[in-house]
Amino acid sequence: MDNPAIAYDGKDMPPTQKGKRPVGWLLFIVQLASVILTYLVASFLPALPAVLAQMEAGGGEPALGSATVAATVIIGMAATLLVCWLWLRREGRVAEAWDLSAPANWARTVLLAALTTFGAIAIFSGGGALLEWQGTPAPDASFVLDFVTESPQMFLLWIVGVAILAAGLGEELLWRGFLMNRLERLGGLRGRIWLVLIVQAILFGLPHAYQGVGGMIVTGAVGLLLGLVRIMQRGNLWAVIIAHASVDVIMMTLAYADKLGWFAT
Repeated sequence: MDNPAIAYDGKDMPPTQKGKRPVGWLLFIVQLASVILTYLVASFLPALPAVLAQMEAGGGEPALGSATVAATVIIGMAATLLVCWLWLRREGRVAEAWDLSAPANWARTVLLAALTTFGAIAIFSGGGALLEWQGTPAPDASFVLDFVTESPQMFLLWIVGVAILAAGLGEELLWRGFLMNRLERLGGLRGRIWLVLIVQAILFGLPHAYQGVGGMIVTGAVGLLLGLVRIMQRGNLWAVIIAHASVDVIMMTLAYADKLGWFAT
């Protein structure tokens, strides 16, 4: 049996491209639109009471607490994954797109996840510094980190509910699982793995617009790395799930430690 951790060498069509029935552009657009719409609607629901209360009070921007914002992320991702699952189930490709089978070599997978975590953090830190040097604002995640560090209870909620479940597991099922499986079948992209990697990285960076232009660029670069690791693992998602969750847990923990004054000089 082939080792799923063997990297694609570029000579032949990668294993994740073989035997894939094409997906038409119309179907892809419908699927993508349904996913986006579902996330927008589902993520708005936890904030609805605050929005209605603010409207009754005379308008203005509603004040959302940390728990509410975390709920928008968690519920939005859960609903989105349900829609993705329904589309994949319709084609009988859930196990293929969401390959959560045990890797042939867990030690190698965990090592690859650790290297990917280090690489992603290096991209965030080095990429941010490079952007600033070129005059582009570095990624600014303070909007989210302020909620993460609101209290010990909220920190725990964000670590488990957002960093590990919604981001680490959920976003990888969505972006490297569902989306890449769709792109690998799409007319014009099928068999062109580097083009697939670039497109999914761009689409991954766009929702991080709240971090500014720098945030979209750096996050897109991280998405490119995660997509490449997914290809190296022949579609198995455990390495990218572990890496993504680890990066978010580390970033949130550092932000919380900084708020506690652990890094004070």
